Amino acid sequence: MTIVSENIAETLRRIAEAARRAGRNPETVRLVAVSKTVDAERAMEAVEAGVADLGESRVQEARTKFDVIGERARLHMIGPLQTNKAKYCPGLFWLIHSVDRLELASELSRRAVAAGTVMNILLQVNVSGERQKSGCRPEDAAELLKAASREPGIRVRGLMTIPPYSEDPEDARPHYGRLMEIRGELELLGVDNVSLDTISAGMTNDFEVAVEEGATLVRVGSAIFGERVYTR
Repeated sequence: MTIVSENIAETLRRIAEAARRAGRNPETVRLVAVSKTVDAERAMEAVEAGVADLGESRVQEARTKFDVIGERARLHMIGPLQTNKAKYCPGLFWLIHSVDRLELASELSRRAVAAGTVMNILLQVNVSGERQKSGCRPEDAAELLKAASREPGIRVRGLMTIPPYSEDPEDARPHYGRLMEIRGELELLGVDNVSLDTISAGMTNDFEVAVEEGATLVRVGSAIFGERVYTR
């Protein structure tokens, strides 16, 4: 086994244990291996170890990996997405996690319709209210959901959030709990063309807490590929 495959096995074990602690079936939680900044060959190691979902935050980098990996894994856009990059998304990403405004939702829809497809999206909610974080305000989520539901080229599948970073995973629990509350509130609206079955929450430092709170997708990078070295 490679280091990457060993790390994946350990991450899946921890996901399963967290799910069982919460009385959940571990199969209801899917691992998204965050491969941003990792070269395509190393990302392929994760795919060969059984990972079906890779998380990317830059369109061009995702396109480069797609050229190598193709349809052997589903690519997820997990970072902020500029509206002018929407044209590259149909056929490239299986799920967009970071839709936080109607302008972006509408452009993704327009591009998907032109490509003859429907794109799956999540609404990113800034539960913590941090100014530097992307995401709509919790109080604006219902209106964004209703507006996005009327766009023909996209389907809202759920919600995503990123809590403030903390060394203590427990600090993230109230933020994930609040996201689940927001999902419950939105489900009561009964909006057509919407399925809120997907909750993207949890990263390397707190994914077990996220699973305990109800996450169905966890975005884990450093625990699989090691610490990243970011360059400008």
